[in-house]
Amino acid sequence: MPFTTLDDKTALVLIDLQKGIVALPTVHPAADIVAKSVRLADAFREAGRPVVFVNVAGGAPGRTEQAMPGGERPADWADLVAELARRPEEPLFTKKSWGAFATTGIDAWLKQRGVTHIVLAGISTSIGVESTARQAYEAGFNVLLVTDAMSDMKADAHENSLKNIFPRLGETGTTDALLALLGA
Repeated sequence: MPFTTLDDKTALVLIDLQKGIVALPTVHPAADIVAKSVRLADAFREAGRPVVFVNVAGGAPGRTEQAMPGGERPADWADLVAELARRPEEPLFTKKSWGAFATTGIDAWLKQRGVTHIVLAGISTSIGVESTARQAYEAGFNVLLVTDAMSDMKADAHENSLKNIFPRLGETGTTDALLALLGA
């Protein structure tokens, strides 16, 4: 479903746009995803709407058959990429799970500010973005997913999220469509 409207209290939530994740091989160039995310953040700032950052610094405890890619992580692995130019008043929630709502406090932060609608972008589509979208939807938020401002390590996983999962969780569309809606 294309974007229809933005609630008065809408926040941009950018997922895992950090040095270690952006350095991984993605279906769509990470530099393009970062550039679109910067455009979104600048527009939200200009409109006086919250910009929220999420990064990941490890994984949930438990056994899995597949380890997180990347091997040994450098000290700055979880640092946000500089292009995002995070401002001091913009929160950063650090997760150790796929979705941002499970253990970070983001839900309470958003609700304390009256936010009813979140806009999601970032890497990776089928993991951090999808898990956060599912949790936000289950927490009662309206969810908008900017599909050209996200990517994944696997094309089939990316496409599955876009075509089969996201339309059941919220509205989907492009960066330009959202910027037009934000400016309306």
